[in-house]
Amino acid sequence: MAEITTREAINQALHEELERDEKIILLGEDVGLYEGSFKVSKGLYAAFGEQRVIDTPIAEAGIIGMACGAAMGGLRPIAEIMTVNFAIVAMDQIVNHVAKIHYMFGGQLQVPLVIRAPGGGGNQLGAQHSHSLEGLFMHFPGIRVVCPSFPADAKGLLKTAIRSADPVLFLEHEELYGVKGDVPDGELLIPLGVADIKRAGRDVTLIALSKMVYTCLEAAEQLAAEGIDAEVLDLRGLNPLDMAAVIESVGRTRRAITVEESWLTGGWGGEIAARIMETCFDVLDAPVLRVAAADVSAPYNKQLEQLAIPHAEDVVTRVKELF
Repeated sequence: MAEITTREAINQALHEELERDEKIILLGEDVGLYEGSFKVSKGLYAAFGEQRVIDTPIAEAGIIGMACGAAMGGLRPIAEIMTVNFAIVAMDQIVNHVAKIHYMFGGQLQVPLVIRAPGGGGNQLGAQHSHSLEGLFMHFPGIRVVCPSFPADAKGLLKTAIRSADPVLFLEHEELYGVKGDVPDGELLIPLGVADIKRAGRDVTLIALSKMVYTCLEAAEQLAAEGIDAEVLDLRGLNPLDMAAVIESVGRTRRAITVEESWLTGGWGGEIAARIMETCFDVLDAPVLRVAAADVSAPYNKQLEQLAIPHAEDVVTRVKELF
């Protein structure tokens, strides 16, 4: 067991998989010589060369289109989009091609493609570089959506995603790249669509993923000091969605709050809240509540940006409303 950063964990996964299977390629803007905007692909160009670690033009639709075609032709591409906001430029390729080809060809073609993209706010990168769009991609059938929090999750989920026959959107929070955690030695594979309890509790379930898991863990510590025992459930992704784990946890705690960095309106929290109400209504002691980002474009101003992003204090306030 080694303590490493999320950045290092992802880099390990990429290196190990590129070494394991020569059909795997990595492509994107500055992934090669520059070793990635966040240095996630450090050392890969030197180790595997320009035929397998490919610097592309600044053309997101072209990157995803090329990766989609390569996957259809038998390769297993990992395409990096420099920030998830830029994936919107490639929405036609992602939604109308990557996500639908397996279905439209009656299962005769597969698209074993991973699209990696950093995102999230808190770094004063402005309105076009700072959002969490996992709820948007959850809406589209045919593409897996994975959002790791802990370094071990990042490595294990990415390796599984790379080996999957399905296209996977793998979203990495920029503020988590430097976060350290224990990562088991040797081969590490974590199945997609399996949530993980990061903190057990009996009074309320806090449902989160990515950076908001840490926000919920901080809130849980504050609540514990006031006699409220919060469970933190890390979804680890939105497609497949582990509703069984959500229902099991809420069935024990009888209260639930979704916590997301996505916008409140149309966010994934609303979908999960509706499903909890449909399946757990008889056991709930209070309505399902939501915590989310403000419905504004991410401000550049540091203080305003922080006001727009959920914090532990916001979660604590909402939890107290349930009691």
